[in-house]
Amino acid sequence: MIHGLRLLRGAATHHVRPRPVTLQPSLGRRVQSQAWQPLRPPNPAELPKPKTRIVKPPFRRRKWVRRLFVFSALLGVGWAADKQWNAASLTRSARTFYTGLLIGLDYKINFRAHPPLVDSIEELHARNATRIFELLRHNGGLYLKIGQAIAMQSAILPPEFQKMFAKMFDDAPQNEWWEVEKVIQEDFGKSVEEVFGVSFAEEPGKGVMEKTARASASVAQVHWARLADGREVAIKIQKREIASQVGWDLWAFKVVAKVYTWWFDIPLYVLVPYITERLMLETDFVNEANNAEKMRQLVAREKRLNGRVYIPEVYRELSSKRVMTAEWIEGIRLWDKEGIIGQWQGGWHQGSPGAGGTRLPDLPKNHSKIDTKVPEDAPQNPLLKPDRSYWRGRDSKGGLGVSLKTTMNTIVDLFSAQMFLWGIVHCDPHPGNIFLRRLPDGSPEVVLIDHGLYIQMDPKFRHQYALFWKSLLAFDNATISDIVTSWGVGNPEIFASATLMRPYQGGDNGLLEELRKDNKGQWREKAFEMQVKAQKGMKQILGDETKWPHELIFIGRNLRIVQGNNQFLGSPVNRIKITGLWASRALTESHDLSRSERWSNWVKHLRFRSVLFLSDVVFIWYRFKQALGMGRGMEDEIEDRMKDMAKEFGVDLNHGVFEG
Repeated sequence: MIHGLRLLRGAATHHVRPRPVTLQPSLGRRVQSQAWQPLRPPNPAELPKPKTRIVKPPFRRRKWVRRLFVFSALLGVGWAADKQWNAASLTRSARTFYTGLLIGLDYKINFRAHPPLVDSIEELHARNATRIFELLRHNGGLYLKIGQAIAMQSAILPPEFQKMFAKMFDDAPQNEWWEVEKVIQEDFGKSVEEVFGVSFAEEPGKGVMEKTARASASVAQVHWARLADGREVAIKIQKREIASQVGWDLWAFKVVAKVYTWWFDIPLYVLVPYITERLMLETDFVNEANNAEKMRQLVAREKRLNGRVYIPEVYRELSSKRVMTAEWIEGIRLWDKEGIIGQWQGGWHQGSPGAGGTRLPDLPKNHSKIDTKVPEDAPQNPLLKPDRSYWRGRDSKGGLGVSLKTTMNTIVDLFSAQMFLWGIVHCDPHPGNIFLRRLPDGSPEVVLIDHGLYIQMDPKFRHQYALFWKSLLAFDNATISDIVTSWGVGNPEIFASATLMRPYQGGDNGLLEELRKDNKGQWREKAFEMQVKAQKGMKQILGDETKWPHELIFIGRNLRIVQGNNQFLGSPVNRIKITGLWASRALTESHDLSRSERWSNWVKHLRFRSVLFLSDVVFIWYRFKQALGMGRGMEDEIEDRMKDMAKEFGVDLNHGVFEG
């Protein structure tokens, strides 16, 4: 035993390391506690019902979808309410702001020598002219009136705008009859039959009225009627939607003008309040009736115009704020040149129907009776007015047979008297608002209608303007400079040319020479540089806009339209001389001046008439060339010279005032 312990101790002292024992896989054994069974699928009936899984979108997406839905619903309700009860005024204003923003951004980005997003400046102008035209056409109403005002001055706009705005003189669509009835019912509290004493069922003792308008403009439409007492009247009825739209339309116009003034650094907004005030008054037919009656009285008291000019009588008892009834005028419009000069076939020493204020005849002499009864197969709104064109002859090719010179002389006399003698000016004398009739002695009678757009001139300004015109023809540069400087005008020569509608030759033309020069000594500028000059020229004309007489806006419009009338008729009169004579004569007759001032002006007037002899010589020379087929008339020659001068300021004048 002792020997065995020694052996173990010896083994320990020799540090013998035992070998690891590795078990072979084949030697392992698994223990199965249950009896073996084959795998089988579960019974569906024993499975629990599946739970629906809810997939929630992100929180922000849910919030914006809900907001978009609410916004769309409110927008739809607002649009429907605006269309139903507010004549779509908000929608029209939103369209205006959108178009204005689009045009502003387009010009801000592309109006440069090398536009980044368009091929040329001409393309830029063309697409924005289309945008403006579509805006005016879709909005209609007062927007058409504004578009027509722009069209009358579109000669100073780029050619692309001129072509587009030539379409603005088309007739506006007329409202339906139920809308006419609604306006009359709201203004008078009575039906059409009760207000005018008419019947649409041929009741005896009643008058008749046409349901179809004879003329339709942007703000109103005109219906013919024969009252029970036999008077034939023109009933001007404002379109139903205008009352709701006018405030919003003018507000949108102000906002756009304000933004453009700041954005493009063009002094426009200072003139906008005055313009919008005039346009607002034009929708008030009480104001129009007042203007018509005032002009009727002034013409009747002026012996140089009484018998040559006629203002239709207004029937106040049948008029309101949105309805105006006046005597019906049988005549031809100024734009019917063939009708003016065509041979008279109405009888010896006879005038056209209604001429001289005589009552319209029921039937002309020696003429078959005209049946005004409604035939069974007539349309719903028959035209009942008798046809009084017998004076045109059987072939309907006759005319008034009056002188174009006498006609145009009367027109220039009338508007010159308004500007210089009375200080109350009709600012819309386009050919559609001037009728012509033949008096029994064969002379023309000018009938002026549509007295909504007028301005009242301050007496001090009226005297200044008369002296300014007189100084223009006398080449009194010192007086011209003093007057226009007091008006805040930056350049007298440009303003003088714009007033005369011809290049002013009495100044030193220093600005013109400066504009004509460049580093290479060339007279022609690139399109962009020319139009930048136009913008600078506008600033120079306005000068200090706080001093600029606002009346000049509409006076300039009047002068331009009268010039266009004369040009359209072939320049039969020396318009500039006639206007200057009235300006000088008004300074001798104005009761706002002292007696000593009037006597002094008489002496100057006699001297001034001798100065105008040169103007007569020039006019006779133009008429002589026109008669020989070597020229087109004084107004056309003047316009050609204005085109040449305007090009120096970047303005391309390339159409007549009434083209289109």
